[in-house]
Amino acid sequence: MCTKEELKELVAEKLRENLFVVVSNREPYIHKFTPEGVECSKPASGLVTALDSVLQSCGGIWVAHGSGEADKKVVDKNDRIQVPPEDPRYTLKRIWLSKEEEAGYYYGLSNQTLWPLCHIVYQKPVFSRSDWEQYKKVNEKFAQSILEEVKGKNAFVFIQDFHLTLLPKLLKDADPNIKVAHFWHIPWPNPEAFRICPWKQEILEGLLGADLLGFHIGYHTDNFLDTINQVLEAKVDKVASSVVYGGHETLVKAFPIGVDFEKISRSAVGQKVEKNSEFLKKQLNISNIKYVGVGADRIDYTKGIPERFAAIDRLLEKYPHYQGNFVFLQVGALSRIHIQAYKNLNDEINSLVERINWKYSSDGWIPIVMMRRHFTPEDLMSFYRMSDFCICSSLHDGMNLVCKEFVSAARDETSLLLSRFTGAARELADSVLINPYDPESFADAINQSLCMSNEEKAKRVAKMKESISENNIYKWAASIIRALLKIA
Repeated sequence: MCTKEELKELVAEKLRENLFVVVSNREPYIHKFTPEGVECSKPASGLVTALDSVLQSCGGIWVAHGSGEADKKVVDKNDRIQVPPEDPRYTLKRIWLSKEEEAGYYYGLSNQTLWPLCHIVYQKPVFSRSDWEQYKKVNEKFAQSILEEVKGKNAFVFIQDFHLTLLPKLLKDADPNIKVAHFWHIPWPNPEAFRICPWKQEILEGLLGADLLGFHIGYHTDNFLDTINQVLEAKVDKVASSVVYGGHETLVKAFPIGVDFEKISRSAVGQKVEKNSEFLKKQLNISNIKYVGVGADRIDYTKGIPERFAAIDRLLEKYPHYQGNFVFLQVGALSRIHIQAYKNLNDEINSLVERINWKYSSDGWIPIVMMRRHFTPEDLMSFYRMSDFCICSSLHDGMNLVCKEFVSAARDETSLLLSRFTGAARELADSVLINPYDPESFADAINQSLCMSNEEKAKRVAKMKESISENNIYKWAASIIRALLKIA
């Protein structure tokens, strides 16, 4: 385990001569107009939650797209603001995108091309030349903004995810002395899947500008190295897990990401969360329900939400004694609704929930309660604490931090049902592993989790808590920093 204090000491000792820069598409704090004035909120994102904890520990600059309607009103003349607002620890620098840039770079290339290309969930990717041009333009805009901050300083730039694949090479070409790490938070597909991308060479060359490229699990690392072997004339060393291309070496390693276990588990047992749990139970009229489950996901086709509802339908049909005694709370915000596939998904979910609730409802009871809105971390912990089980049924996922957050916050007598197709399944072997594509076995797994003795549940939860505590977010960050310092 690595603590926040140990990470601070590592950064102070090893990076004291370096400017620490985190780069991502999504910003960690968003400013919006409300009737009471400008308010600041945190987006629902595992990546943001994880990296915000790291930067609060060690300081630095976070460069991100300013997406909030009031974001421009609160920054200084250099587009910077100190965050968190209640206790400033680091600088957030915002980049502004036009509607055309956002449509092509974010909604287009990132989310209709790379997202379905990398998640093998049978959603066909879209390849648009105009989206690619906007994607390149925005990556160049990020590079320019970062170089303005660096200005010849020794810098450690930590880039996040698939929105910024061209950025490592752009930075290295401009200043070879910048130390660059890039972490890929989603799966990397097999070479046969990736080879259909028209811009595969440019994307791979962009990523190989990094000194260190990280994935969640070894399987994705292997897929990436195999892809390089098929697409580029590069020297791939699978033993050393490195690639030499154009005279530059990139170390490619697996770094399973974690959560701030201590912070989550401590907050979860506080009076505020406990009172909020009781309030939500009364508000939802579930105080007397015997079995309460929760799912906390963005509305995304990779998360397996229709599949879990199909399993719940089968559970209530196959084990009718749960009818009237079982409620599943699905919480989470709408996502990327400008994209047709997400509109279709939302319609499908609406139809499923309506059909299942109509099929089984009686005396005011319905089995599925759907809540589509942003929830605060405290709200989510309240849902976790009141629940007897949590379902994370992703069809394909790089890691999945919801399951780790749930276990960190949950009571001892709970269960986690976790898709085998998540990176987290390799760590949390004491969860009830599921195949979301098979509603019959999925339903049986829910029944198994509910029939399990409290002693067995507590034993499993204790082992998972131990694993999550040991492999926390600070250990993840420290491992990446140490690995980069060894080679840069």
